Order: sequence, then C-alpha cells, then structure tokens
Amino acid sequence: MIHKSLRSIADMCGGTLSRNQDDDIVIQGVATDSRTIQPGNLFVPIVGEKFDGHQFGAAVLAAGAGALLWQRDHGPVPDGPVILVDDTLSALQKLAAAYLAESRAKVVGITGSNGKTTVKDMVTALLETRYKVHKTQGNYNNHIGLPLTVLAMKEDTDIAVLEMGMSGRHEIELLSSIARPDIAVITNIGEAHLLQLGSREEIARAKLEIVSGMKPGGLLVYHGDEPLIDQVLQEPGTVKPASMNTFTFGSRDTNDAYPTGMMFHARGIVFTSNRYEGEGFSLPLLGRHNVINALAAMAVATHLGVSDEEIRRGFAGLKLTSMRIEAIETNHGVTVLNDAYNSSPTAAKAAIDVLGDMKGYRCRIAVLGDMLELGQREREFHEEIGSYLSPDQVELVLTYGPLSQHTAEAAKANYPDGAVLAFTDKEQLITELLKRVTEKDIVLVKASRGMKLEHVVDALRALPGGNNGVRG
Repeated sequence: MIHKSLRSIADMCGGTLSRNQDDDIVIQGVATDSRTIQPGNLFVPIVGEKFDGHQFGAAVLAAGAGALLWQRDHGPVPDGPVILVDDTLSALQKLAAAYLAESRAKVVGITGSNGKTTVKDMVTALLETRYKVHKTQGNYNNHIGLPLTVLAMKEDTDIAVLEMGMSGRHEIELLSSIARPDIAVITNIGEAHLLQLGSREEIARAKLEIVSGMKPGGLLVYHGDEPLIDQVLQEPGTVKPASMNTFTFGSRDTNDAYPTGMMFHARGIVFTSNRYEGEGFSLPLLGRHNVINALAAMAVATHLGVSDEEIRRGFAGLKLTSMRIEAIETNHGVTVLNDAYNSSPTAAKAAIDVLGDMKGYRCRIAVLGDMLELGQREREFHEEIGSYLSPDQVELVLTYGPLSQHTAEAAKANYPDGAVLAFTDKEQLITELLKRVTEKDIVLVKASRGMKLEHVVDALRALPGGNNGVRG
C-alpha cells in the first residue's frame, strides 16, 4: 500500500497542508469508509447525494487516522493533520494516478460486458506463476474502487491487473486515464447497459474508451468475433495511443488465437489452441465461453513472457472471485448448474451452451427467468433466447416471469407439446419442476438476480437422498 510522507501525498494529489509542521507524518494506506480506518491511514471523505464523509473527520483522527483530505468548501478544518483540496474525489484519483505512474508496475486493464471478472482472475493466476501481481478485489472497479485498488498495491508489485466497470459513457475513459494501461483487454460487447446507452454500438464505444489512456505502443487484446470492436476502432472519434498493437481471440479461425479442440468433463474442459503446441490446457471451469476467456488471459500472459508450462500451472491453481456457474450435486442425484446471479442474452446463450455440452444425463432441463434492464428491445431479446433453445441441447424448458413468456412462446416452435412451460408464479414453477425431475437429470437455473431464482436451487437441494456436495 502507499507509504509516503504527508508532504509527498499533498504534492501528488494537488493539495496543500493546513499545518506546515505535519510535513513528515508518514501515511500508510487510504480509506474512504470511516468504519474501516486503520492507524496511519489517510481518510478521504467522499461527498455523495445523500452522504458526506466530512462529518466523520474529527472522529477518524481520534481513532488513529494519520491525516485527512478536506474539501475547501466544507467549513472549519478539523484540528490535526489535514490536506486541503478543491474536490476530495478528484484528489483521490490524482493520488492513485501519481502513485501508479511512479511505480515499476505494468498495468493490465480489463473491461467487457461479460467475463471481465473471470478474465481478471485468469490473468492473475497465470501471471502469478512468475510475477508479483496485484488485482482488483470484489467490485472495486469504478471511479472510487479503482483508485483505492491502486493505492492498496504494494510498492514492489510487478503487474497490476485492474478491472474497469461502467454504466455510461466516459467512465472507462476516466479509469483509463488513472491506470494508463500497458495492455488492455475487451472480453466482449454484450447487452448490459442497453437501458442506459441505447445501442450495442454505444456500448462498444464506451468499452473502447479503455485505450484512450493506454501508453504508446500498448497492446489491445479483444474479442475478434465481435465486428463492432473493429468498427469503433476505425471511427475518427476513438482516441487511441500512438503505435497501438492489437491481438484478437475468439472461436473463429480468423482470430490470432482460437480453440482447435475441446473435451468436456464433469469438472471443466481440456482444450487446445492454434497458438500452442503439445498437450492441451485443463481449465477447471464449465462452459466453452470460458475457453474463449482463457485465450484472452493466455494472450496477456504470453505477451509478458509466461511459458506454456507456467500457464498450465496457473490454470490448475485458478481461484475465481465468484463462481458464475456453480455445479451442485444434490442429495437426490440431480445436478444443478446454478447461474442465478445475473443474466443477459449473451450470458444466457453461453449458459445454454454449457447445458448442451453436458452429456450422459437422462434429461437436461433449463429454468430461465427474466433478463432485466434491457431497454426497449427486451421482448426481442427474450424471443431470441427462445429461438436459440433446441431439443438437442435442452429437453425441457421452464420459464419464469412476464418477459420470459416471450422466451417460452418462441421456444415452442422448436419443441413438442409439453416440453416448454411458462410460469409467472415461482411456487407453481417449483412444484412442476419437482414433479418432473429425477436422479441423473441436470438442471440449469439462469436469470437476473432480481428474479431470485435461488429459491429454485434451494428446492432442488432440499430433495431427499444422500449428502449435498458442491463442485465447480
């Protein structure tokens, strides 16, 4: 974490000390939450619409904070070590940018509509076989979280792996200006934030803001199956660094990296790629979309000198921030693929593909709930998922929610009578599912978090039998 004199910190963030005698006070770490303050921390009071951290200034000094940032327009300055700034949030961001710029660490910035957290974890696992790596923790990927992530980085870090999230235009542009990535990764362009941005083209423009702050000669690694990325890269309004290099990954053989073979098993996938000779790579994750994510991570690792064997070792020790698809063996002998955390058309299709790749089960069942926040095209997107479903991947479909009725109607064109059932009452869905499910079945549960389909997972886990177990 940052370890600097108060004078140095004031210079880095563009502030002034309220008392000259505080020059040599040493700050260790930064906090914006008064409840987590540690001795020696710099406390940064953030001002929001309904809160103002300045009200806790005196209390955090009494609790052992090393110093405060203090916005000049916020009245009397507390008695103690204080740096005066025009805006505390802007000062936090300037401090993070300066700390990163003077470090030796290379920066890998990662964004995308889906898969960015998974790719972040993969990149970290592969790079850690050779380097000291610092990565974004949890959801610290916004205009406050990214600076805090940077300021928590140890001074001897070799590589910082920073996830960049957004809800609108110019947010990733800000994050890129702070991080100044050497390598940027765009996992894909999906439908998340359509409600805010209106079109996938605008989403692509927002994601490509990641290259606006990239260092000259940097590398952009992106999903080559997505034509919108190439389209936006050619637009005159796209800000790019001088001499930017590019590398594409995806499922098509027109990409720089693509899979040449995949073998699925209960705990993951073994795959081969055109770029790597010899034995395949074992990935402890479900879903062919995660092979594509792995190719992105491998491109970063290889660019930074990680060997094939180190890549294999990195995948073997992979730990994910969150399991997007959790494979659960219930005590009744039913396998549940729990993916009830979020959903979008891209993510739903990927989950259906995972279910379709699961061979050897008596019946493959999909329980699909509404995909939320898709804007004016929400009906069209739900119908698209219905048309994507087919009996050779999924034998029985149950949908939940008013929007998913459109999914069911579109799916019925591909299925025999009785194989697609639509519900607007969750308990009725659960009752029908429990009537039909038997041992040696596999059930995918996929929906936006607001649909609370974890209740379906809980009902399946409660079926009588042996011991519950989780694998994944």
